[in-house]
Amino acid sequence: MKRFTGAMVLVCGLGAGLLPAWAQTPPKGSPAHIQAALQKVDGNFIRANTAKTPDWPSYGLDYAETRFSKLDQITASNAKDLGLVWSYNLESTRGVEATPLVVDGVMYVTASWSVVHAIDVRTGQKLWTFDPKVDRAIGFKGCCDVVNRGVALWQGKVFVAAYDGRLIALDAASGKPVWEKNTIEGQKGSYTITGAPRVFKGKVIIGNGGAEYGVRGYITAYDAGTGAQKWRWFTVPGDPSKPFEDASMERAAKTWDKSGKWWEAGGGGTAWDSLTFDPELNLMYVGTGNGSPWSHKKRSPGGGDNLYLASIVALNPDTGKYVWHYQETPGDNWDYTSTQPMILADLKIDNKPRKVILHAPKNGFFFVLDRTNGKFISAKNFVEVNWASGFDKNGRPIDIKTARENDKPGDAIPGPFGAHNWHPMSFNPMTGLAYLPAQHVPLNLMDDKDWKFDENAPGRPHAALGWNTAKFANAEPPTSKPFGRLVAWDPVTQKEAWGVDYASPWNGGTLTTAGNLVFQGTADGRLVAYNAKTGAKVWETPTGTGVVAAPSTYLVDGKQYVSIAVGWGGVYGLAQRATERQGPGTVYTFAIGGTAKMPEFVQYRMDKLLQGVKYDPAKVPAGTMLYVSNCVFCHGVPGVDRGGNIPNLGYMNPAYIENLDKFVLAGPAVSRGMPDFTGKLSMDEIESIKAFIQGTADAIRPK
Repeated sequence: MKRFTGAMVLVCGLGAGLLPAWAQTPPKGSPAHIQAALQKVDGNFIRANTAKTPDWPSYGLDYAETRFSKLDQITASNAKDLGLVWSYNLESTRGVEATPLVVDGVMYVTASWSVVHAIDVRTGQKLWTFDPKVDRAIGFKGCCDVVNRGVALWQGKVFVAAYDGRLIALDAASGKPVWEKNTIEGQKGSYTITGAPRVFKGKVIIGNGGAEYGVRGYITAYDAGTGAQKWRWFTVPGDPSKPFEDASMERAAKTWDKSGKWWEAGGGGTAWDSLTFDPELNLMYVGTGNGSPWSHKKRSPGGGDNLYLASIVALNPDTGKYVWHYQETPGDNWDYTSTQPMILADLKIDNKPRKVILHAPKNGFFFVLDRTNGKFISAKNFVEVNWASGFDKNGRPIDIKTARENDKPGDAIPGPFGAHNWHPMSFNPMTGLAYLPAQHVPLNLMDDKDWKFDENAPGRPHAALGWNTAKFANAEPPTSKPFGRLVAWDPVTQKEAWGVDYASPWNGGTLTTAGNLVFQGTADGRLVAYNAKTGAKVWETPTGTGVVAAPSTYLVDGKQYVSIAVGWGGVYGLAQRATERQGPGTVYTFAIGGTAKMPEFVQYRMDKLLQGVKYDPAKVPAGTMLYVSNCVFCHGVPGVDRGGNIPNLGYMNPAYIENLDKFVLAGPAVSRGMPDFTGKLSMDEIESIKAFIQGTADAIRPK
């Protein structure tokens, strides 16, 4: 009997290795486990996950992009017991805007320069990384930092859109490329991509950025399996002397004035962020961007709505055909994009169930639209605005006339940074509230009446790097005040339920949960949890530097975790900051009872106010104009701003400024994203810029 039992044990032990593949359970985090787990991710998986949300398989969690997790292990009562489980170094120094995606304990997140990291949540260890090797010398081609908002997952593949315009499919288990497509091939202008792709019905959808530079917006769908292009829809019409791509473009062209030759500057409308999908209606929704140039008078002198700028557009995801649109800012004149994240929700309005879109774009109004047909339901400003007094019953803005009379300098409120930018908002159906990062960054605007497309003239903001706004910025100092707030907004009553004031604009995106919580990172370097109903703070932790991205939450082996990718940046974060600490991009993961130690936080390095650089005071006026057209949006005003993830030149060691030519002409920082000004700046012009930098520092130095 003993011999028989021993033989059986031996046979069973040997047989375990001979079981068929379907009967074996690969170790968690192994390539086989990852491939099996990720192969399941498709439309059915994403919809099924919505029931209990154990995973976070797509950018906004679900197709509706609610960012509402039904997990409730972590609650407003026990959130005080949250602690760090692990931290992971993303090895980046620029902005980190990605939401971590997690399926069965495998996390995918991107850092700056579109680098993808796969992380084992169970250990906090790297599984693999993929660097698309974007040429650092083209960093100047994007308006708003070399950021990336994340990846998409579908049937064993990870999709990332690289900054330089490539869409790349990676094997989820190994990180090896499967296919690659150049999404901007054949187009002219400085196109970039910073957004996260989405996959709807087996098609990878991606838009692009570049409207400040003079491009024509579009979105493209590619087959997830092969990369074959399936369709493309342009957001604005092209040259009217050529055939229009479809009826929607022909219809749009009637809302533009040909005398403005808008097609030379591209027209804009770039779809660089928001995409959602309603499987039941078989409609996808895209938010479109600002005009190119910003100035309505220059772009379309005779006026007109300029479709489909600053709009939400519904398309058929199978064909890319236009279905309906609603324009939130007709005749955009202030960089009021509608690319900000939108949320699909089912609400009871006037005692009737409605399928709606919730949207808070840059223009400062919170919109509720019928997503079946695009009909306007309501809009109310959630911050102070000075461009419209409201919206009429037909959904048209009631313009404040003086807002379009930009012959003299005046504050745009909200400014071009937006009352709400790309930072994701969330919606909790249990509270009925949307949680919205609201803000104001003061900026004074005036039309440039002498603007010509692609003309580099000193004094035109960033014109030397290709900007085409037809606006002067801060010709006079702004008089409005900056702020940042978390706003809990009731979309039915169109009123604020509660709010929290912050130290600065540019705070991170939000996450809300069935545990009655709202999580948000802040510009001053914290991750905070609030009671979703009342706004009472229930927990916070330092993050070492400012947070701009949104958190995600998920289950691994039955336990709830919260993760956030931290790295200060974005267009505001290039030259401004609200913390004295800095560090590499970092993923933090928290759970109840976590006891790991935070990584060391590093103090921001900033020298004393610049002193001692010799200069000719007569060169300061010319240097001022050259600095505006070459330097200001990245480095800020010398000595006045404090620097963001790019240093302020008013606080550099004098040796750097004394040898400025060594840095701006094919200098060592080109490998980190600084433009090469060889052939763009003469030695005399560099001397003028040096005079402005030291002269400004001297002018503001306390006497």
